[in-house]
Amino acid sequence: MHSGTPDPYIRVRGAREHNLRDVDVDIPRDALVVFTGVSGSGKSSLAFGTVYAEAQRRFVESVAPYARRLIHQVGAPAVGEITGLPPAVSLEQRRSTPSSRSSVGTVTTLSNSLRMLFSRAGDYPPGAPRLDSDAFSPNTAAGACPDCHGLGRVHHTTEELLVPDPALSIREGAVASWPGAWQGKNLRDVLDALGYDIDRPWRELSARDREWILFTDEQPVVTVDPVREAGRIQRPYQGTYSSARRLVLHTFADSRSPALRARAERFLTSTPCSVCGGRRLRAEALAVTFAGRSIAELAALPLTALAEVLAAETTDGTEGAESTGGTEASGGTGGAPGRDHHGGVPDGGVPDGGASARVLTADLLARIGTVTELGLGYLSVDRPTPTLSSGELQRLRLATQLRAGLFGVVYVLDEPSAGLHPADTEALIRVVRRLRAAGNSVFVVEHHLEVVRGADWLVDVGPGAGEHGGRVLHSGPVEELAPVTESVTRRFLFDRSPAPARRERQPSGRLRIGPVTRHNLRDVEVSVPLGALTAVTGVSGSGKSTLVGAVTPETPGVGRLITVDQRPIGRTPRSNLATYTGLFDTVRKLFAATEEARRRGYRAGRFSFNVTGGRCETCQGEGFVSVELLFLPRSYAPCPDCRGSRYRPETLEVRYRGLDIAQVLELSVEAAAEFFADVPAAARSLGALLDVGLGHLRLGQPATELSGGEAQRIKLASEVQRTVREHTLYVLDEPTTGLHPADVEVLMRRLNALVDAGHTVLVVEHDMDVVAGADWVVDMGPGGGGEGGRVVAEGTPAEVASAGRGRTARFLASALAGHRPAERGQEDQGPAAQGQQDQNRAG
Repeated sequence: MHSGTPDPYIRVRGAREHNLRDVDVDIPRDALVVFTGVSGSGKSSLAFGTVYAEAQRRFVESVAPYARRLIHQVGAPAVGEITGLPPAVSLEQRRSTPSSRSSVGTVTTLSNSLRMLFSRAGDYPPGAPRLDSDAFSPNTAAGACPDCHGLGRVHHTTEELLVPDPALSIREGAVASWPGAWQGKNLRDVLDALGYDIDRPWRELSARDREWILFTDEQPVVTVDPVREAGRIQRPYQGTYSSARRLVLHTFADSRSPALRARAERFLTSTPCSVCGGRRLRAEALAVTFAGRSIAELAALPLTALAEVLAAETTDGTEGAESTGGTEASGGTGGAPGRDHHGGVPDGGVPDGGASARVLTADLLARIGTVTELGLGYLSVDRPTPTLSSGELQRLRLATQLRAGLFGVVYVLDEPSAGLHPADTEALIRVVRRLRAAGNSVFVVEHHLEVVRGADWLVDVGPGAGEHGGRVLHSGPVEELAPVTESVTRRFLFDRSPAPARRERQPSGRLRIGPVTRHNLRDVEVSVPLGALTAVTGVSGSGKSTLVGAVTPETPGVGRLITVDQRPIGRTPRSNLATYTGLFDTVRKLFAATEEARRRGYRAGRFSFNVTGGRCETCQGEGFVSVELLFLPRSYAPCPDCRGSRYRPETLEVRYRGLDIAQVLELSVEAAAEFFADVPAAARSLGALLDVGLGHLRLGQPATELSGGEAQRIKLASEVQRTVREHTLYVLDEPTTGLHPADVEVLMRRLNALVDAGHTVLVVEHDMDVVAGADWVVDMGPGGGGEGGRVVAEGTPAEVASAGRGRTARFLASALAGHRPAERGQEDQGPAAQGQQDQNRAG
């Protein structure tokens, strides 16, 4: 290398984050680099936990100390040294707390441009004053409908919802919406103190009393003399009463707990706001139009349809129009008359509607084009983000970054193909390459083989998961992975053999789903075989999940219904694999049954870290304590008393087969299966976890550290370990998301075993290898949103592939035949990757 020439590599030395084994690896800049490996191999620990974390740490150190407090910070990664590291941008699949006010428009900034368009170039009623762009936002006081506060719906409740069984008395729980435990008992005692009869059946109370109890806005305070309970001393206290309606509305509006909000929603009904008609805005904003439509009407259109409207208006508006000069679309917040917002309003004080319209519609069309290219054209600007999958949300952020025009940064992406139909994967690869062509480095953690084949450089981590992984097996061009026999990824990338012949199953009956009329489905009805594995396919937004979601326990032929999704198994570190599956109950009973535990009088509860008694009270069973360092990120250190074990020393003195309870929680599933091999209850749970490929997880691994795919497989394992004799329908929504092809094989063996045992499995799936191995396929489409919602084809995989209808057929045919796209040449590879084709830089 010539002196003065920048080193084209990011060089990582001594990476030890999570299970990484002192990894040294060189990764080219200005290239599309894909990180592969089985689940738990350490690829995310290398890409996100090491490279991105170090880049963010360096950025934060360059910020003024006061400003650091406003930035979410991560701790320094466990790594010796990283050189050649540019600034980094992370696009992960994690989402923040859902908000009904966050939408596709706010994530992509399309809402800002659309509001600007109406402010600057909208058609106003005669004599109406020109509005600032904030007046077109339902999230501002200037724009929100005063009646529904910009939500579009008004929530209210009724006596029938709050009191479903009027034969019960208040003491017996007539007011079903009241919280449980102490708070519900408090409300009951306050009513008793106020003189209301809490022992008379609800229906026998006077209408006036029922109305006051449920709907009053008063909040009286009264002295409560609680009923004395054996062994407990309870003194009088001042209790405040709140009506059932007030409590439900407060919980629904303000609670940060999804579970509490969902419970409150059961007692509410919502209707479109009568003032704004559900359009969320004030009347003066809705009176302004563009292309003959209000902003609410345009925001409700699928992005593809919105682009057509804007394009048509642009075409009409440019006929005979003069040049727009230097007008910019990027500035200002509104078009108040007499003010010049970056050229939007000329000196005369009257907005130049034609010029503004041309610039703003061009900007909108460019932004929409990037989103639709990523297969999201079926979404609308007003679609709330809580209704989006994590994959959809990440691709929206990716589209926004493409328009940002950054240069010289590292983008780190977390499985951007998640939830993407194969037909849209090609567009994803094109978009990612454009980021690279703009002078950036793109690092992608990915399992989709077409994305892997499209990489300039491949970093394969493994060979196994957990303690069996953590090594870089290959770092170099994709084709040079072929001779690396230790790599699990190698077989799936280069094997061209056709899909194995399937043994045809004879269905035990038929399950009729529908007719379904919801979202974009209109009277859709399908019949799928019972005692078989059915795959529902189609592009994003085609109606797959809506169709499958119509199956209920009451559907004839279902029997027992188990729905397994990728939502977390818990939201705090106190929830873990062992507690969720019930395995921890068995383990605690084993410890309680030891001679030492019986001698000390310890029961099973003594060995729980969630309750007082055996846990360490300094950290309350967390194992760590939070250390506030003012301008530095909050740091977590092992508890000084229990040193991370979570338990009191006396609890740890009890051992089972030489291990204390904390050491058992540190065992991997694989090691625990051997340790508890002769304990039937434990062996059954552990065997189910091994069957779904989770041998690398620790028994005490917090739920917050698990991926969506791992959480889904834990749920599946907890269900299949139960002895069930009746027919069960298992419904899984994209179960292979986040799984390496090797993990997919393990999962499919488990699902096929369920079918062979007489059960039925229904999966929504994009992985064509999984679809090719199904007994029956229902293909939805042909497009997303308004262009979907119909059954394109149904039958065996071979029948759907040969029918040639829809966008799934050709990809399914390729999977059945074992065809793979031709290998790419060097013409589209990044500069660093091209220049090092002759060097083997395995880590």
